[in-house]
Amino acid sequence: MARPRLSIPLLAVLAMSVVLGGQAADRPDLDALYRIKDEGFQRSTVMEIASYLTDVHGPRLTNSPNIKAAAKWTTSRMAEWGLTNVKLEPWGPFGRGWSNEKLYLQATTPQRFPIIGLPKAWSPGTGGLVAGEAVMALIASAKDIEALRGKLQGKAVLTAPALAVPASVAPLSRRYDDSALEQLSRQPAPVPPGGRAGQPPPGGPSAQELNRMRAEFFASEGVLATLEPSRGVNGGTIFVLGPPPIGGRGNPMGARDPKGPQSFPQLVIAAEHYDRIVRTIEKNIPVRLEMDIDNRFYDDDLDAFNIVGEIRGTDLADQIVMLGAHFDSWHGGTGATDNAAGTAVMLEAMRILKATGLKMRRTVRLALWTGEEQGLLGSRAYVRDHFADRQTMALKPEHARLSAYFNVDNGTGAIRGVYLQRNEAVAPVFQAWMEPFRNAGMTTLSIRNTGSTDHVPFDEVGLPAFQFIQDPVEYDTRTHHSNMDVYDRIQPSDMIQNAVIVASFVYNAANRDEKLPRKPLPGPPPR
Repeated sequence: MARPRLSIPLLAVLAMSVVLGGQAADRPDLDALYRIKDEGFQRSTVMEIASYLTDVHGPRLTNSPNIKAAAKWTTSRMAEWGLTNVKLEPWGPFGRGWSNEKLYLQATTPQRFPIIGLPKAWSPGTGGLVAGEAVMALIASAKDIEALRGKLQGKAVLTAPALAVPASVAPLSRRYDDSALEQLSRQPAPVPPGGRAGQPPPGGPSAQELNRMRAEFFASEGVLATLEPSRGVNGGTIFVLGPPPIGGRGNPMGARDPKGPQSFPQLVIAAEHYDRIVRTIEKNIPVRLEMDIDNRFYDDDLDAFNIVGEIRGTDLADQIVMLGAHFDSWHGGTGATDNAAGTAVMLEAMRILKATGLKMRRTVRLALWTGEEQGLLGSRAYVRDHFADRQTMALKPEHARLSAYFNVDNGTGAIRGVYLQRNEAVAPVFQAWMEPFRNAGMTTLSIRNTGSTDHVPFDEVGLPAFQFIQDPVEYDTRTHHSNMDVYDRIQPSDMIQNAVIVASFVYNAANRDEKLPRKPLPGPPPR
């Protein structure tokens, strides 16, 4: 049976409680809003911030030299604006840093052609120019491994079948229309009995376990490198993350562990080039590849950091309103829409609030997270150290003092509303705060949860934490974790408007008489 759905009419009823319930304090301060809009729209620096993070400092893989240089620039800029308590707050251990310094990859027989590709993060390089025959090695079970044993040393191993490349007929970019926003406002459909589609058959290895088995086998064989096709089938777009772990599953650092098992070069290449190699091999025509990959590891400091800074409050300064975004990225592009966009919006929101001189009763604290791409590691460490241990639900004093945490991490698209994380009590408050931005397209409150970003650790320990709803634009089709995640894919008008909206929400939360409503405190997770 379908779960009850929160409809638009019901949201309208909730919004009416702003007036009927006597919540006049939630009506926006229009004078303050004018000053925020004037500063944010007329003197915006959000695109300049984004350019420094991406064009100047490049991809910001956690613990890489790039992210450390970007953090130094960011804290310097925050101090120039007059933020206080600006610092890098260490957490860890995270593991070693990594960077790709060089990649040359080319087919040499039967015809020479360059190959578009990227190495997986934390995979080693080749140690100079090497060459070898390309062979197929499709592994779905332990039986397949035994059939291939002793046959792959010094080979460039293709690990997947050819990938179909259909014509691109659907738009790569889109914005939410009224129908899509109305659907977002509804409860999600329940998961049917038996779990989600795509799970492995009973008794078979999980996808994670199979990846680990493959990696251990290829390492033992001494392969030259492995190659797999990118899921991106739109003109050479490469989506690339990190390698599966080798060895036992008890090491949380995996490939980031400087004492871990020796790995091997791992590449993701354009589907069009991958398929050409596969088709040639299937004709029993040898294909030879040459490559020169320089990947570097950094073991000097295995701890990572979060970046924090504050605007001090007035009469309620011991209470906190937080805003944040993840500072780290993957290495394929320059981490623009994921997540220099969110980082720049949050930095610009803080600059706006400071530049206007508006007084805020609560202290406003910005946090920029690292290790998000490896599992929300930085924000989880921060929540554990400042607010609560999720495993025991032992609360720290700051837990009672946090009013809300606001997060931006869905690309460059315009903000269209807020995911409520099933916190229905906050709906009338946010409805009032959204009203001045209705003509800009911010109209939707979604009761559902959204996951996979840094508001989740806050929500898990019962703190009001919210991710903004954003237009998808090209996020999933082109830029998310890809080599096309670069400054040029960021939309300036969206970014400017988003910073103004975030600054307004933060200002309202900082000056509200009461902290934002909370859901019931959760218990510890089951063992």
